[in-house]
Amino acid sequence: MHCVNQALRYFAVAYSVMACCGAAAAAADDELDLDLGEGSSFSRGGFLQFDMARTYAGKDHWSMARARAELSAKGGNDSLKWKISGRADADAVFGIDSGFYPDAVRRDQQYQFDFRETYVDFSAGDVDFRIGRQHIVWGEMVGLFFADVVSARDLRSFYLPDFEQLRIPQWAARAEYYFGETHAELVWIPVPSYDRIGKPGAEFYPLPRNARVLGEVKPENSPENSNWGGRVSRLVGGWDLSAFYYRSLDVAQTFYLTGGGTPLQPEFQPRHERITQVGGTLAKDFGDFVLKGEAVHSRGRKFNAANPVALPGLVDQDTIDYVAGVDIPAFNDGRVNLQYFARRMLDYNPATGFERTEGGASVMVVTRLAKAWEAEALYVSMLNRNDYMFRPKLIWAANKSTRVVFGIDAFGGSSTGLFGRYADRDRVYTEARWTF
Repeated sequence: MHCVNQALRYFAVAYSVMACCGAAAAAADDELDLDLGEGSSFSRGGFLQFDMARTYAGKDHWSMARARAELSAKGGNDSLKWKISGRADADAVFGIDSGFYPDAVRRDQQYQFDFRETYVDFSAGDVDFRIGRQHIVWGEMVGLFFADVVSARDLRSFYLPDFEQLRIPQWAARAEYYFGETHAELVWIPVPSYDRIGKPGAEFYPLPRNARVLGEVKPENSPENSNWGGRVSRLVGGWDLSAFYYRSLDVAQTFYLTGGGTPLQPEFQPRHERITQVGGTLAKDFGDFVLKGEAVHSRGRKFNAANPVALPGLVDQDTIDYVAGVDIPAFNDGRVNLQYFARRMLDYNPATGFERTEGGASVMVVTRLAKAWEAEALYVSMLNRNDYMFRPKLIWAANKSTRVVFGIDAFGGSSTGLFGRYADRDRVYTEARWTF
């Protein structure tokens, strides 16, 4: 029971503190653009992607054999613009390693279709509106979700995919207004999307294998369960500054202890809390150097207690998450990114099992090896847990539309840490992508 709750506590930190993966890839490099006359236009694009992964730590097995296709079309005229896009997945790993994963995992991940960005744009006076399924990105950092509070995420492959593939769009109404160097936006999300964490037994399911998990409870679709907020940004003396307020149902799950299990097999139920987040971002170029930072105050979250003595086994705890980073040019048209991030518990309650401040650091190095070859390495460590993730990879850009990646995902450290609990999930992988 104790190790289960340790894992739950670090999972809570993981969900809202960080995401560790590379920068987003473009979904459509080459598009068919048509001028239909009188200000009208139409274009289409998309990509095909094939991913193979072999897990070599623990029990050796194929962990991914997925084909992914995404198609998009957009068009409009001077008064109204639109976009529609969708993504389809088929993962053959459930046929290759038949029986390795539970049936619930196969039903959840073998086939999937999602609408991606699907919206209309129009203006009323000086105000621009976007209505529909869309990405709303408020963060500034490389590989971290601190200020990116609106986005939901597909975490069934942990934080390993590119952000463009990791983010789940929200069904939202957004209004934007520009005046001088100030940009203001208001967001309302009537039907929120939430993080996808998969089913027990999946490769990166966040809870220990001995935990029983009931079906996720999602709030009813109603006005009182909608999300809303606003953001203001301005360029001041070369500093790109922003501040935001966001009132929402947390995209991440809170795991309630139900009391229906046993000490050796506790039973949990994922639910979603109403939270409030206030934060800001900053960024500034100093020649070739780029400095960035974010800070977010979250109120209303609950964390699993280290040794729950009463149901639901949760502790209320407000937090401040913050991060600072710098981008430095280096090597052959390459760069080095350094970041320090942390969560500070306010009105600290040791029943959470956390230290008052839980911090981590990341280093990413990118360098060009040859005309079409690039090397990248990402190392992330949670400093309090002494666990880590290491992701070296080679990237071959065969041409403008074709990209092939060869890489390793390695985890280590404490078994109760964010990364260490996946020490038996080390894998080699390859990814081939064709855009059109």
